[in-house]
Amino acid sequence: MNIVLLLIPLMLFLVVIGVILFSWAVKNGQYDDLDGPAHRILFDDDKDMIPDEARTDKPKAGSKASSAPASEPDASRDEQG
Repeated sequence: MNIVLLLIPLMLFLVVIGVILFSWAVKNGQYDDLDGPAHRILFDDDKDMIPDEARTDKPKAGSKASSAPASEPDASRDEQG
């Protein structure tokens, strides 16, 4: 019976810590966009990273395949969700 007197305050302490951590995560935006990263992997943006010599669909000489650099995310993808 003495163990119950120890476990109940310990359980209440763990619940309070869990609620505090959950509220911190919500305030800091950890749950803002759950579907975006899962769908972003499906977009085919590898052509920007393939060198011109290795491409099978040779672009016209003097024109780039994309006007945006490969390191910047595409703004149109952010609007789709």
